[in-house]
Formats: sequence, structure tokens, C-alpha cells
Amino acid sequence: MRSKRFLRLLAAAMLLWIAGPTLAHEVRPGYLELREIAPATYAVLWKVPMRGGARLKLEPRLPDTCQQKTPPSSQDAAGAMVQRWSLTCDGELSGGVITIDGLAQTLTDVLVRIEWRDGSVHTQRLTPGKPSFVVTGAASVWQIASTYLGLGVEHILLGIDHLLFVLALLIIVKAWRTLVATITAFTVAHSITLAAATLGYVHAPQQPVEAVIALSILFLATEIIHTRQGRPGLAERRPWLVAFVFGLLHGFGFAGALVEVGLPEQAIPLALLFFNIGVEVGQLLFVAAMIALHRMWMRFEVRPMRWAQILPVYAIGGIATYWTIERVVGFWG
Repeated sequence: MRSKRFLRLLAAAMLLWIAGPTLAHEVRPGYLELREIAPATYAVLWKVPMRGGARLKLEPRLPDTCQQKTPPSSQDAAGAMVQRWSLTCDGELSGGVITIDGLAQTLTDVLVRIEWRDGSVHTQRLTPGKPSFVVTGAASVWQIASTYLGLGVEHILLGIDHLLFVLALLIIVKAWRTLVATITAFTVAHSITLAAATLGYVHAPQQPVEAVIALSILFLATEIIHTRQGRPGLAERRPWLVAFVFGLLHGFGFAGALVEVGLPEQAIPLALLFFNIGVEVGQLLFVAAMIALHRMWMRFEVRPMRWAQILPVYAIGGIATYWTIERVVGFWG
């Protein structure tokens, strides 16, 4: 009984934590690409995230030796503003400093990719704490691995919808062995579709996928209510099966974020592997935090009022309902 009380109050605490960003989509990373198309001449692609139709106030500041050659062209593309232009640089780009102005005031990251004519590539992840870097030569294996590992961790921890799904599973599952099987099923499923979609073997439109992800959270909230009313459903009897089926859809969501920032052509398997590892690390950090809070809560003997027991589940369902409607309107409107 103490475990049930913990999970109910824990759900309430988590809902307080996400109260700020529940009305918006997760913030996806920005993307800056410089591709050398002629000696010292680069084609620039700048993709900056948008929230609620408003463009984040981020601007790339390129090395002082570079001058704009053609004016930028702009277009909207799946929740982001995409700009393209070309520039010429006086001498080598290596040794110059690239900065993303305004990044320190956000919660997002920017992936920078530089490709030279000889095929070498440099990839760099910029964060609010490190909004600039000095351009060097081609990225090392470690740089690629650490960059995409960080992107994976960030994506799951800022992906509130994915965390709400995992939280709902934690509320449903009662036995540790079943919990391990359920989390494993979810991991295997989204790893399959993440790899398949990123490599181009399968494709699913991103906006409908996000709507169904929200619907999956609503389904779990409904299953919790039914179980408490004495009508256990599939999620109660076979949580691992539900986690696997919906995990396939969540994998498409992870792939959408990865496709937006791109993969280094010379190290696609490495980048994909470490992005997936990053997602798993972030997911395990979340589950570990819940377990730690569980153990801490077990020291208390506080009996919550009835409204405190049921409110978190209805709040999860309400948030998921809002997301479902918002996302369906987004691709039907």
C-alpha cells in the first residue's frame, strides 16, 4: 500500500515539475550546416526551432574572415524556420570561431556540422553553457560519439511526452520483474523503429506520429482508471506488450528529432548507436530518480486524501488529451 501511495504522490510531483512546458511541444535542437561547395565557399543551412509559431531568437555568428555571398532565403518546415545562403571565407575556415547568439538564454542545443570538399566532416554540439567553439579539422570518433550521446540524453529528458508515458507505466506495473520486462520491451521497440526510420527503411509522417504518442499516454491513463474501478485492461495484464507496441511509435518520434539534425555520413552507425544509447541513459536516469524517490518516501507514513490519489492520473489524462487535440489540429488544420 505504501508503494501505491508513493506512486500517486510521485505522479503529482512530476506534474508540478512539468506544469510550465505542458502547453508546448518539446524544444528540438537547432542545426547549422556549412558545406564547402568551392574553394573557401560554403553553402549554409540554418534551422532554428519554433514554438507556437514564434521563432527562437537564435542567430549564428560565423568567423570574421567569412562574408555573405548570397542573401538568405527562408521557409517554414515542420516546426522550424529554415534559412539558406552562401558565404566566402578569406583563407581556411579552421581556426575561426562559430557562435550561436542567444543560445545561452534558451534550453535547447544546436548541432553544427561542417563538411569540406575532401569529404572530412566536423560535428560540434553547442549548449547554453557553451554557445561557441573554435573550428578544427574532421571530428574524431570520440567527438561524434559524445555529441550524439548528449543529443540522445537531452531528447529524452526534454521530451515530456516520452517521460509521461514511462511514468504511467511505472504507476501501472507493480512487480519489479514485470517492470524490468516492460521497460526492456519499450527499449527494444523504440530502438527498432529509431534505427529503421533514421536509415530510411521505413517512414512515418512526424505530426501524426506525435499525435499518436500523446494518444498512447491517454490510453495508459484510461487503463489506470479502469483498473482502479475493478476493470483491469490489457495494460494491467500485459504491460510489456503495450510498452512494445507503443514503443514502436515512440521510436518514430525519436527518429524525427535525429533526422532534423542529421547524421555524419562517414559515421552513421556510430552516431545512431550513441544517440540511442543517450536515449536509454536518459530513460534510465529518469527511472532511477523515481526509484530513489520511492525509497526516500518509504520512510514516511503519510496517508494522502482521496483527491490526492486520483488527481495525478486525471491530470496525466488531461494533459495527454490536450496534446492529442493540439497535434491532430496541427496536421489537419
